[in-house]
Amino acid sequence: MSDPGQATTRLHVKPLPAAAAAALPNDRQTATEILGATLPSAWPQSDLLAVLPMQAAADADQERFGVWVMIERRTNRVVGDIGFMGPPNDGVVEIGFSVIPDRRRRGYATEAAAAIVDWALRERGIRGVIARCDAGNRASIRVLERVGLVRTGEVDGQIRWHRSAPE
Repeated sequence: MSDPGQATTRLHVKPLPAAAAAALPNDRQTATEILGATLPSAWPQSDLLAVLPMQAAADADQERFGVWVMIERRTNRVVGDIGFMGPPNDGVVEIGFSVIPDRRRRGYATEAAAAIVDWALRERGIRGVIARCDAGNRASIRVLERVGLVRTGEVDGQIRWHRSAPE
């Protein structure tokens, strides 16, 4: 099992510790201390709130297949989240991501997605990464294309994506 924390050119991307997830959204000071990063008022966004209890209950091995945070290295500030929709299922993990509004359109989602997709595909037993996005979400489509996922179809207005581990 490799260290899940990933440093990119502009970000540090790492699993959200269970204790920080348990503190959010109300005890931001404790979450800040655990993460060692500033939390902007725009984070966590509403789509993450429902997932926080699951991340809070995760053990150390489960944390790495849940929510990860994107921390801007220059400011040491959380700029979004990315992660997995749970542990591998038959060797496949699903990713999702979100960037706070004032940090969008800077390539952070692409940078973070490339880092966790590459990390996942190096992990023992993971054969592929999948994702879904709304057919009209051009920003997410660009991110998924840039990190090497390919379209596999569309169901109920959502495009399905996949990338296999190298042989």
